[in-house]
Amino acid sequence: MTTPTKTVHVIGGGLAGSEAAWQLANAGVPVALHEMRPTRKTEAHKTDGLAELVCSNSFRSDDFETNAVGLLHEEMRRCGSIIMKAADAHKLPAGGALAVDRDDFSKAVTEALQDHPLVQIVRGEVAGLPPQEWHSVIVATGPLTSDALAKEIGALTGEEELAFFDAIAPIVHFESINMDVCWRQSRYDKVGPGGTGSDYINCPLDKAQYDALIQALLAGEKTAFKDFEKTPYFEGCLPIEVMAERGPDTLRYGPMKPVGLTNAHKPDEKPYAVIQLRQDNALGTLWNMVGFQTKLKYAEQVRVFRTIPGLENAEFARLGGLHRNTFLNSPILLDGTLRLKARPSLRFAGQVTGVEGYVESAAIGLIAGRFAAAEWLDQAVSPPPPTTALGALLAHITGGHLSVASESGSRSFQPMNVNFGLFPPIQIPRPPKKREPRADGRRLTKSLLRKTALSARALKDLETWLGSERSVAAE
Repeated sequence: MTTPTKTVHVIGGGLAGSEAAWQLANAGVPVALHEMRPTRKTEAHKTDGLAELVCSNSFRSDDFETNAVGLLHEEMRRCGSIIMKAADAHKLPAGGALAVDRDDFSKAVTEALQDHPLVQIVRGEVAGLPPQEWHSVIVATGPLTSDALAKEIGALTGEEELAFFDAIAPIVHFESINMDVCWRQSRYDKVGPGGTGSDYINCPLDKAQYDALIQALLAGEKTAFKDFEKTPYFEGCLPIEVMAERGPDTLRYGPMKPVGLTNAHKPDEKPYAVIQLRQDNALGTLWNMVGFQTKLKYAEQVRVFRTIPGLENAEFARLGGLHRNTFLNSPILLDGTLRLKARPSLRFAGQVTGVEGYVESAAIGLIAGRFAAAEWLDQAVSPPPPTTALGALLAHITGGHLSVASESGSRSFQPMNVNFGLFPPIQIPRPPKKREPRADGRRLTKSLLRKTALSARALKDLETWLGSERSVAAE
C-alpha cells in the first residue's frame, strides 16, 4: 500500500510513536506508522504489538494532586491520550500506582491505531535516515534505536552528540539539602563561564564518615547488566563503586578530593573528603551529585547516600545508573518544537530525546504529534505552558537543562523522569500552626502544600492552553 503524498511519517511503534500517531490522526492528519517488528526483532521485545511494555507493567503513581508523574497522567488524559485511555481500561490492582495488564494494554493500543481510518501501519525497518521526500517525520525509536538509524543520526548531528551508554549520577531536590552542614563554593573559588565562584554545593566528610561510605559502596547490592547492554566502562564515567574497588583513597583523590575547599561552617577543620553537587537545571531546584554514577540498586542508593552529611533527608529527583541508551543531546540539537536543527523535517519523540519512563516517553510523543499536526494544518505551533508537567518536561529537554561540561569534558545532559523540580517555583501559603492531617492521613507539610499548589496551577494552565488550541482549530 502506498502512503498519501502529504503524510506524516512516525518511525517507531512504542509508546511515544503510538501516542504521536494517535494525536496526529485525531487532528485529521494522515499518518504512516513504521514499526520494524516482526520483520526485525530487538533484544528486549517479545511480541509485534504496538506500545509493548518491555520492563515493568507499572506507570507509577496515579496521584495527580501530590505526585508529578500522576499529574502527567492527568494532563495526558485531558489531551486525549491513547496510552492513558488504554492504561485506564486495563488497569490492575496496585494501590496508588497505575499498573496494567501488559498484553491487553498493547492489544488495545494496536487495535485503536489499526482501526483509525487515517493511520497506516507499515511493518519493516527504516534503515538509516528517512528519504528527503518525507517532508514531516517523527523519530520515536526509543533507547534501542537500530544501529543503522543511530549511525545515520550520529553522522548528521556529530557522533559526540549521540550517546549510546548512560552514566547517570543521582539528582537531589535542593530544598532537601541541609545547608547548615553543606556550603556553596567552587574549588579554589574559581569563577567559570556564567559562574560566581560559589557554584557547587559541598558535603564534608571526616575520615570515619569517608571510610564508612567506601565500605557501604563496596558492600551494596548492584544491578547486573543485561546481555544486550554489556559495554566496557569508560574511564571518564566509571561507577562510583568501581572506583572504590581500586583502593580506599581512589575517590578521595578523584571526584571526592577536598583540595581548594574550605568548610564555611567550620573554617578551621579541613574536610577529609568532599562530595560536590552541581546545579542541574536553570531554575536551581535540582542538583547533581558530581561523579556518582552507579550500578547500586535504587533502594541501596537511597540508604547509602543518605549517610552523607547534609543529605540525611535527601529527596531524589533521579537515582543513578549505567545502561545502554541511545539519546540525543537535545538541548543542543533540538529546537523548542522538538525539530532537529540540522534537518527541521525531522522531529524526535520519546526516550531518544532524553526522558526516562513509560509515561514521560509517551508524553513527548503526544507533544511531538501535536506540533506536527499544527504544522500540517498550517496553524501556529503552541507549546504547553512550562508550569504544566508536559511543558516542564519539554522545557527540560529543549533548554531548561544547564548544558555544562563535567571536569572530564563530557556533556552533562542526561535522561530525566518528570518531577516537581522541573517546574517553575510557586509561592505557597504559610502552613497553619495546627496542621490537621488530610483525608488520606498524610500530614499537611510545607512540601505537600507546595506539590498541591504546583498541581493545581498546572491543571488550570493546561485547561487555558487546551482552550486556546480548540479556538484555533475552530477558526
